[in-house]
Amino acid sequence: MTGTAVTETVVPARAAWSAVVRAGETLTLTDLHGNQAVDFLVYDAHDTAVRYSAPDTIHVQGSVFLTTGSVLLSNEHTPLMRVVADEVGRHDTVGGACSKESNTLRYGHHTWSQHACVDNFLAEGAKYGLGKRDLVSNINWYMNVPVEKDGTLGIVDGISAPGLALTLRAERDVLVLVSNCPQINNPCNGFEPTAVRMTIGAAFQGDAP
Repeated sequence: MTGTAVTETVVPARAAWSAVVRAGETLTLTDLHGNQAVDFLVYDAHDTAVRYSAPDTIHVQGSVFLTTGSVLLSNEHTPLMRVVADEVGRHDTVGGACSKESNTLRYGHHTWSQHACVDNFLAEGAKYGLGKRDLVSNINWYMNVPVEKDGTLGIVDGISAPGLALTLRAERDVLVLVSNCPQINNPCNGFEPTAVRMTIGAAFQGDAP
């Protein structure tokens, strides 16, 4: 679903990754081994004060799940990226990023030393002058967080499989931060984090939504 690859990177289990994706280019995420959550933040590459907004995105989609055709909106209600292809069918916007604090609250103080997505975001964001105040509610690609009729939700076994991919097109120059989730205390990674592949393509080929 991409044009000629500009870059292709295999992100190891538990690792962080970042890149600037230029307007019109695509970013394809491939779940190499299946059932691996990928935490994701996106900013305007030229003004990082403009960044992904979960409330704006959810409001416009009319759904807490993302799939083909979903537009990732900024806090200025402007498009950052669009999902142009999706082999999984549903991705989470409400589960958030794991942290040392949330791990200890949910799973016990013995998890304090475990690496977490917030650590990855802070380390990777620091390369671009971003800090803790710049972390907002994130997207969790591939993570399965069903919402019950009474509003309760939980993190359950994923619905992805080895080799399944999704592709986003940049609607402007964007900075993408990724945490290849290291969580081992719930089923979001099948209790065994694995590698994913990030491919930046020159341009989307085909009829974009």
